[in-house]
Amino acid sequence: MESPAVTVAITRRADPSRQAEMTAWVNAGTTLAEDFPGFLGTGWVRPDKGSHEWHMLYRFADEHALRNWEESPQRRWWLSSAEGFVEHTRTEKRTGIEGWFDPPRAREVSEAAAPKAPPRWKQAVTIWLGFFPVSLLAAFTLNHLIADLNAVLRTLVSTLCLTPIMTYLVLPQVTRMLQPWLRR
Repeated sequence: MESPAVTVAITRRADPSRQAEMTAWVNAGTTLAEDFPGFLGTGWVRPDKGSHEWHMLYRFADEHALRNWEESPQRRWWLSSAEGFVEHTRTEKRTGIEGWFDPPRAREVSEAAAPKAPPRWKQAVTIWLGFFPVSLLAAFTLNHLIADLNAVLRTLVSTLCLTPIMTYLVLPQVTRMLQPWLRR
């Protein structure tokens, strides 16, 4: 069976007065990671402009590709270049849908403790259990309002409305309710 993609969530702290250095450092790391096989993307956010915290995500196609990046001399050099102005405070690995919507936990997670993704069929059932009632509700409430639009515009409007509902309301609740089943 194919290994699932792995997302790594990291929180780092840096002095807000060194924002330009931090931004350059993060961009340099992204540039280095982009050259590694299996790299799927990265991003970062800060709670606000004056915040010390930088929340970073990077994603690789599987555990092997992630390990190649994490154990590379390029990454070691990149991490060492920030010594003295960047503090590493949290790392968390996530696979599968069970981790997509959970808020970050303020704890260090060892590499061996990354949760195993549930089987794809359980992920599909979980998504369907959220998607079906939301789609049905949209069919009764939204579709008659946009019935005169062409198919592309109807689909655009409905997906623009349904995606945030699924992402922020429905899937987190369904995933939370099904945790025992998903983890079995």
